[in-house]
Amino acid sequence: MIRPEPRGPLSERLLLSLTRPPLEGEATLPRGVPAVADPLQDEDLQLSLFTCYQLHYSDLEGVDGTWEWNPALLALRAELEGELERALREATPGHGWQGQEDTLPCEVPTRLTGMTRAAGGPPLSAFMRRHATFGQYREFVKHRSLYHLREADPHTWAIPRVQGRAKAALIEIQADEYGQGEAGRMHSELFRNTMRGLGLDTAYGVYLESVPAVTLALNNTMSLLGLHRRLRGALLGHLAAFEMTSTGPNRDLSLGLQRLGVAVQVRRYFDEHVEADAAHEQIAARDMCGSFAADHPDLVPDVLFGAAACLTLDRLWAEHVLGRWQEGESSLSSADARAAAAT
Repeated sequence: MIRPEPRGPLSERLLLSLTRPPLEGEATLPRGVPAVADPLQDEDLQLSLFTCYQLHYSDLEGVDGTWEWNPALLALRAELEGELERALREATPGHGWQGQEDTLPCEVPTRLTGMTRAAGGPPLSAFMRRHATFGQYREFVKHRSLYHLREADPHTWAIPRVQGRAKAALIEIQADEYGQGEAGRMHSELFRNTMRGLGLDTAYGVYLESVPAVTLALNNTMSLLGLHRRLRGALLGHLAAFEMTSTGPNRDLSLGLQRLGVAVQVRRYFDEHVEADAAHEQIAARDMCGSFAADHPDLVPDVLFGAAACLTLDRLWAEHVLGRWQEGESSLSSADARAAAAT
């Protein structure tokens, strides 16, 4: 991935250090993370954490691969993660995951269903279906490309960390995400085809400069939950909420593209999720999270926290996107926003 431009003093020092060999660059790494009012919306913090995480996914332009497990960089990443996790826990109490130590494992699927049905937020998918312009669809896809071009990868980290029926259910879901072994059917490839059909660059991270902090926070949260075994329950809850809130919005997104005259093959990504995620809902809630909760009753609050984090971030992101559009502005950042606004 192309190395991003910094968004503040923290990411500037980090990115500068990463251009040097680790033994030299360690000396110039940031020491300590400054306090910020809202970590979920802080551009500098979220880009810094995204950069640290990216080393676990792929090469970063001009960065020595041995930085991935460098102790000094991991120490900085841990501080950034602490800020993100604290912000997520403070942002999610309204979803009712706190104080659920007495929730029975058998109640977890029902609780997840209630949480996803009650999730509030602006009707972004309905707007996309009825009103979004072609330019707004391109913006939407640019935001989503940071996750969908590597779709399923963060949640796959849970596979070696769970056992029994929960593992089997997770693998069943992930196998669909990876196209049952057929490269052209992988959901990441289907999304890449959608991007081509909308005239967008399909290289991973090419639109990183265009997206705001809240988009980075969506992706960083999945990496946070995926990379820490202690948060495996939260990762499963996050995946469950993700799957359980997918079918209707993807139907709306496909219908909106149809309204704009976009070819069916370009809409295939969204159509595939209408069918696949309808089946995944029950697998994720009952077989995956329900079974995991039965095996680990002490981690029931973690499962619910992960679901709450997913729902909260999705709402914050949708509020940003729809709010900017309703003001007649682009939801993107920098020069790309000005170009999109003129489309």
